[in-house]
Amino acid sequence: MLLLPKVIQTPQELYKMSTVREDPIKMHKDANALTESGKCVEARDLFVKVAELYFKGQNYFGAAEMNYKAGECSIKLKEYPKATELFTKSAEIALSKGFDRYGVSGLEQARDSQKALGNTKEVEELEKKIKELNDKLSEPEGESSFSVFS
Repeated sequence: MLLLPKVIQTPQELYKMSTVREDPIKMHKDANALTESGKCVEARDLFVKVAELYFKGQNYFGAAEMNYKAGECSIKLKEYPKATELFTKSAEIALSKGFDRYGVSGLEQARDSQKALGNTKEVEELEKKIKELNDKLSEPEGESSFSVFS
């Protein structure tokens, strides 16, 4: 006979607990709806949770996007330190996975948040990093060995 902990009274409760899963796509939609209805605190917290779920599921672009959206909510709430943290996290994820343009956008938002805080040293560091990335992105990649006309 299977002994269940006292918290779980029946096999049905055990089954229910084992099948309950957080659905990041539904949570993503819910967070968007919260943002549209002006509930930025709840939306931000949900975007952060979805970002974690996406990251664990190896959806790195989704994780970067959710951190970015959470940062946007923090901007609306004028919570610039939190916005800086979230935009930086978004940029780090994006840049580490090759989503360079999205990473630059995150860094630009982090820079703007630092400007709002009056942190000139951090702004200068971010400006330098953004310039380096933009220069890298604007470099021609050279001739391709593939041609449609060969």
